[in-house]
Amino acid sequence: MNLAGWILKKAGWSFAINIELPPKCVVCVAPHTSNWDFVLGELCIRSVGRTAGFLMKNTWFFFPMGVLLRRIGGIAVKQHQHTNVTEQVVQEFAAHDQLMIAVTPEGTRSPNAKWHHGFLYISKQAQVPIVLAYIDYGCRKVCLDRLFHPTDDVEADMETIKRYFSGFTARFPEKFDTGLTG
Repeated sequence: MNLAGWILKKAGWSFAINIELPPKCVVCVAPHTSNWDFVLGELCIRSVGRTAGFLMKNTWFFFPMGVLLRRIGGIAVKQHQHTNVTEQVVQEFAAHDQLMIAVTPEGTRSPNAKWHHGFLYISKQAQVPIVLAYIDYGCRKVCLDRLFHPTDDVEADMETIKRYFSGFTARFPEKFDTGLTG
């Protein structure tokens, strides 16, 4: 057991991978209501000897913080310079033989019923599957659980994904909002 696995075990968390991980994928992680979600995700993926990239505003990549963020998988995205984030990430996938990029569709740790669709477009354009990964504070488990292949109906895909995640317990349940009714 490596250090990351040992820390998870000591903290009372478990990690499971219920699928065969593809060499390239977008990992859609929810619920996301706490900064601890990032720490848990990093510990989990590193406990199995893998890494996952993550997207972050390029303004965070200043010295020396940028060196650290890139080292642990950070990918700087330019959001306010008339650039296309989807295209930036598709190019990252094209440049690598193996790449997992974790995204949180809520886009914030505050309640947000309008989830970002970008990861669906990234998956489609890069021709990589989406791995649905949950963090469930109710049972203290993180799991890379299912493969999802987007269709041409973005709204239906998003509803399917939101329904999948609606059964898990966030660290702060009052901040987790799928916007689903019934």
